[in-house]
Amino acid sequence: MRKLTACPELKKLSILVLIAIFMVQMFALAAAAQSGARTLQGKVLSNSDKPLSGAIVYLKDDRSNSIRSFISTSDGSYHFGQLSRDADYQVWARYKNDKSDTKGISAYDSREKVVINFRIKTE
Repeated sequence: MRKLTACPELKKLSILVLIAIFMVQMFALAAAAQSGARTLQGKVLSNSDKPLSGAIVYLKDDRSNSIRSFISTSDGSYHFGQLSRDADYQVWARYKNDKSDTKGISAYDSREKVVINFRIKTE
């Protein structure tokens, strides 16, 4: 009876493939941990610090030029989730015919939770 033995090259190749799979998984986990999404939240207030319910907050992704919007709640708050860490954003608010200053969020900003409050001069 003949004994089956694997050739040494096949053993080496199998070990290299296993190491490569392990390394790919480790890099994927590290990338997922570093590139986790961040959030943006805040309030829209009048010049007299009263919350502005129904204000529209716009979020523009400078990379894709897409714009998302959120209508502020009764206490003037808004929230955007799942923001990419690799993109710059511009954000501003409108209430009736009045507009806030535009503010930016940089891809270099390392905060997981960005808080931006807006003041709108209302008539």
